[in-house]
Amino acid sequence: MTYTDLAPARADLIAAYTDVRGELLHLPNYTVSAFTERLDRHGSEAGWAAVLAYTDGGKPVGYAYGNVIEGEDRWWKRISPTPALEYTAQPVVALKELGVTVPWRKTGTSRRLHDALLAAYSAKPYVSLMVNPAAGKGKVQQLYESWGYWGIGVSHPAPHSPILTAMIRPTSGHAVAPY
Repeated sequence: MTYTDLAPARADLIAAYTDVRGELLHLPNYTVSAFTERLDRHGSEAGWAAVLAYTDGGKPVGYAYGNVIEGEDRWWKRISPTPALEYTAQPVVALKELGVTVPWRKTGTSRRLHDALLAAYSAKPYVSLMVNPAAGKGKVQQLYESWGYWGIGVSHPAPHSPILTAMIRPTSGHAVAPY
């Protein structure tokens, strides 16, 4: 299901997040309250959309959400070195969260969620995300690289967050080589 309003998706996003990040919920940046604060802030930002995957019984098993960011957005300001003007000169998609519960991992669900979310933003030239390079012992970043993302810098968005790798790639239909 695709949502462009947070209210009808909020409870399912929180439930899915709790299942997806279960082993990390004791860490300050991963608590449910920290996620909820970010979700509420992101859900109020321009161009917000989410995609949720459900079992036949209606249980959420995965999600992806993002929004549109401009060149002056704090997303870009937290990346070092400063991202190239090519990326910040026009509105682009920021993929804020993507997660799939353990039983649904390695089934292609995360890629389907990713692609379904990006379909809502096909007119935007780029999609950017931030990934913890230690997640999955580096496998999560490698997965994003296999989907066409490349690193453009690092970001430390909050005191309790890990240092993240900032990545970018063209959206579907936009063939642009990395700088």
